Order: sequence, then structure tokens, then C-alpha cells
Amino acid sequence: MTIPCWKTLLSAAVVAMLAAPAMAQTEDAAPWVLSPDMGYGYTKDGKMLSYKMGTSNAKELFKGAKRVPKETLFFVGANGQLYMRTGPFVEDNGNFKFGSNR
Repeated sequence: MTIPCWKTLLSAAVVAMLAAPAMAQTEDAAPWVLSPDMGYGYTKDGKMLSYKMGTSNAKELFKGAKRVPKETLFFVGANGQLYMRTGPFVEDNGNFKFGSNR
């Protein structure tokens, strides 16, 4: 299965992080780890999957792929849809702009 772009892969990884209740309720931001040998997908049915990747078709994988810009926030809306927003999401004092600690 070919994953269309890295943005999709990263989106799925973020959703997986948001799905972990313990992580979602922490006050501090926690880094999440993406493995270079794994692909993360968000399917047309809204399922999140991960795949062990190989190198035999790497050229095809990068075709149409785009880098995710810095300062990109991924989140799941109340409707269960995955969204992304590009722009600052951390205030100068280090607080999350859209959190309950405002």
C-alpha cells in the first residue's frame, strides 16, 4: 500500500498520540517519537494504521510527498475529523495557546 504523503503519515501519528487518554490529560507537552522505518496512515474510513516500511519503492513514496511546515498543529475535532493548523500554537511564556491553562 502506498501512502500519499508525509503530511498524512504525521497526521495519523498525532491522532494516535491524542487518543491516549493519559497523554491528553498531562499539563506539559510531551514529545512524540516517529520512527523512520514506519509509515503512519489515516484511511478514508478514518482509521489510523501503522506500517513497517521498506526501501524497495522509496522513490514512489516521495513522489507527491511534502514536508510538514514547522509550527503545524494536528488535532481531532469534536466531530472526530482530523485537522491541521499551521501557525504559532505556543505562547511566548511556553503555554499552549488553545489549552485550558489560559
